[in-house]
Amino acid sequence: MKALFIGGTGTISTEISKLCVQKGWDLTLLNRGNASIRVPEGARVLCADIHDEQAVTSVLGDETFDVVADFIAFTPEHVERDIRLFTGKTQQYIFISSASAYQKPLSSPWITEGTPLHNPYWEYSRNKIACEDVLMKAYHDHLFPVTIVRPSHTYCERSVPVALHGTYGSYQVLERIRQGKKIIVPGDGATLWTVTHSRDFAVAFEGLMGNAHAMGEIFHITSDESLTWNQIYEAIGRVMDKEVKMVHIASETLGMLSPEWVGALTGDKSNTVLFDNTKIKRAVPQFNATIRFDQGVREALEYIYSHEECQTPDPRFDAWCDEVIEKYENMIAGMPIYMG
Repeated sequence: MKALFIGGTGTISTEISKLCVQKGWDLTLLNRGNASIRVPEGARVLCADIHDEQAVTSVLGDETFDVVADFIAFTPEHVERDIRLFTGKTQQYIFISSASAYQKPLSSPWITEGTPLHNPYWEYSRNKIACEDVLMKAYHDHLFPVTIVRPSHTYCERSVPVALHGTYGSYQVLERIRQGKKIIVPGDGATLWTVTHSRDFAVAFEGLMGNAHAMGEIFHITSDESLTWNQIYEAIGRVMDKEVKMVHIASETLGMLSPEWVGALTGDKSNTVLFDNTKIKRAVPQFNATIRFDQGVREALEYIYSHEECQTPDPRFDAWCDEVIEKYENMIAGMPIYMG
């Protein structure tokens, strides 16, 4: 079986690529070659920029594939291009959407694939919804063989889930915890969140590849484990043997301080989410998320602190946290106490 991954070396896709090679897939990765260190032995790499349609057409030639999966399609224009490129050249096209596309605010915290899609807070999510619309229309109009996958918060050995971070990811938050500094937690930290290890995700994804029951269907793939954000940070602290000093600030307030966080917080991480994974388990009976967060985060922290390339400081975010926490706590201290 032949598969083409557009991308294939990211947080989600690296483990899928590894698993596919182990399972005997003839795997080709199409990317710009910037992350060759994460290409599994046995996979072929074609170097081209997917946004250069002519170059991709040239490098692929007359090749056909059983499965094409695009891990870096984010706008309707991207999937319209893929429809042009792969109509008649693949038996299945898998689009990686996002669970953030589900309606916000949710009418129920329990989410199935039938939960309506609507996210007025985050353009990223609205673009994913628009991509799904384009692809499902192509399926209904001329049976373009699409399968849609909606990940939620998926992490790998190189990343640790946090609710709020700066430009360079979670490392600076980890450093604040390690150094005994206070960290900002959106809201009261009591909303339930679902995190999924990429190795677990890979089992479900590979099980959908070439799966006749997946054509024209939509699946979310997540763990069944739900933790509050406070519990997530406490689990990180336990691995580091550090007390996590949390300062809770309303998501709405944080969104006022940086508009880019409105989508990620109000449109995603500040909402309690509980995923019903019945559909993916029915289609892929071997799938069952087995890596608890306390296990996965221990592995991730050990990897991050033993690989310098994962340790990117973010001094601007660090200084911003210090200033915001100091001013917020001073403001609270200066407010009158109500004696009822």
